[in-house]
Amino acid sequence: MKLWRGGHLATLAGDSGWGLIEDGALLVDDDGLLRWVGPSAEAPAADEVVELKGALVTPGLVDCHTHLVYGGNRADEFEQRLHGASYADIARAGGGIKSTVAATRAATEEQLLASATRRVLALMAEGVTTLEVKSGYGLNAATEARMLRVARRLEGLGVDVRTSYLAAHALPPEFGDADDYIAAVCLWLPELHGEGLVDAVDAFCENIAFSTAQVGRVFDAARRLGLPVKLHAEQLSDQGGAQLAASYRALSCDHLEHLSPAGIQAMAEAGTVAVLLPGAFYALRETRLPPLEALREAGVPIALATDHNPGSSPTLSPLLMMNMACVLFRMTPEEALRGLTVNGARALGLQDRGRLVAGQRADFCVWDGGHPRELAACFGHNPLIERVRKGSQGEA
Repeated sequence: MKLWRGGHLATLAGDSGWGLIEDGALLVDDDGLLRWVGPSAEAPAADEVVELKGALVTPGLVDCHTHLVYGGNRADEFEQRLHGASYADIARAGGGIKSTVAATRAATEEQLLASATRRVLALMAEGVTTLEVKSGYGLNAATEARMLRVARRLEGLGVDVRTSYLAAHALPPEFGDADDYIAAVCLWLPELHGEGLVDAVDAFCENIAFSTAQVGRVFDAARRLGLPVKLHAEQLSDQGGAQLAASYRALSCDHLEHLSPAGIQAMAEAGTVAVLLPGAFYALRETRLPPLEALREAGVPIALATDHNPGSSPTLSPLLMMNMACVLFRMTPEEALRGLTVNGARALGLQDRGRLVAGQRADFCVWDGGHPRELAACFGHNPLIERVRKGSQGEA
């Protein structure tokens, strides 16, 4: 048993509020679970004691939406957008996702692992203990499998990885018909699942990607295998994707700038998490805000993520995403922290992390700060002192 004491704890124990314990302690058992959380003065005895010296302690961060495994980069598209090209314009001209597909197909597994490792280490350095990695830059059976194998190998760095199969991301050049491609996507899934490479199934439902009918076919294939689903929904237009995803009790719908009242209601009834992605909103210079107040009123849980990808959100800073969520979307600092902890975990179907309460995993971060609002208020620096995952120190 190890006792961490003398810290300012933001436990997020309830459904609202910081759950602050000003001089708090955490007892971690040998299985890496929180055995007890409370005031330092009431802490039980332990075999080992770590003095927190007044530092801020929060749950470990959960980045629930990333595209970390890919080849190449798309800095040229950043420049094109500054000259007036839209995301959709670039995609239709053969850029965007398709350009990353070409670079990813050309990369070896070891090359993909090396570049993804650098990205994951950057996220870990800002407190991420669990993250999601999507495929979707292969768009053929061999490369999708290669991406998912790399994602699994990233766990060796000391981070939990959940994988999402996103072959329904774009139409590859060798397929002229989207329905034929969707048939292939459904055909590849059972083998990848059988190899233990898939935790969830995702798709891009958009006017430049796939229709609700096509996404429904992918989700039916996932359902037959007992896999949960997620959806890139209502980013550029309202395609009714949120209602579709909710009908499959999706873990999350992500982006959501064009989410309708009907979509919000469907998500609320299904318990589907809304994942907001301020990095993409910022990089694409979007002007339509996600309907934050309506999501709040409907009681839809709101998560945040980096959406790290080479084109529309090339960021590796979850702390910057907290600040952007507050400044751009008018989220509160508490909502932003919940979005990258308890609600981020919920968007991945994980109930055993995201709060500092007895019985949860001992995933937490020790920060140089006095109050959790500082994590969202400040940007351009990294206040992390130590990252603890399953009770193990020294992972900052």
